[in-house]
Amino acid sequence: MADSTAAGTAPPRQHDAREAVLFGGVYGAVLASSLVAALTQYGHTSAEVRGYDAAWVLVTAGASALAHGYAHYIAERTPHRRGDALLAMRNEWPLVTAVLPTVFLLAGARWGWWPAKGVEYAAFVLNIVILFVLGLVTARWSARRWPVAVLVGLGDALLGLVVVVANALIK
Repeated sequence: MADSTAAGTAPPRQHDAREAVLFGGVYGAVLASSLVAALTQYGHTSAEVRGYDAAWVLVTAGASALAHGYAHYIAERTPHRRGDALLAMRNEWPLVTAVLPTVFLLAGARWGWWPAKGVEYAAFVLNIVILFVLGLVTARWSARRWPVAVLVGLGDALLGLVVVVANALIK
């Protein structure tokens, strides 16, 4: 049996767990902030709407994870075994997990645990903190010193802040 590299094709790239968690976490936090910004653009802040928003964020994250996983499957351009597409999509769980705090905040507003009006700001802050922590952890895993790791975390948090500022400008 011939080696796939001998035929001029590279072996499929294996994504390690750290990379998947960090990529999915960043993608999910930015996605969650963007969705909350888009969903609250018209100022609908009733508890019922927040329940709809929570469901919409979760469904969109699931669809994004499926699309991203399938894109990985297709992009590798190598012969695949049966079930590889499902495995590629399953590996996108960090993206969906990263939106769950936002879904929880929106659902909690729906259930009356806290006011529905203004919960988007708590979601923005939460996602900015998630981005900061992911940047900090990534930098520390890369053996960066603490001051540099904090700067990397702040840079990643700035990405979330851009979404918040864009939301404010859109309104």
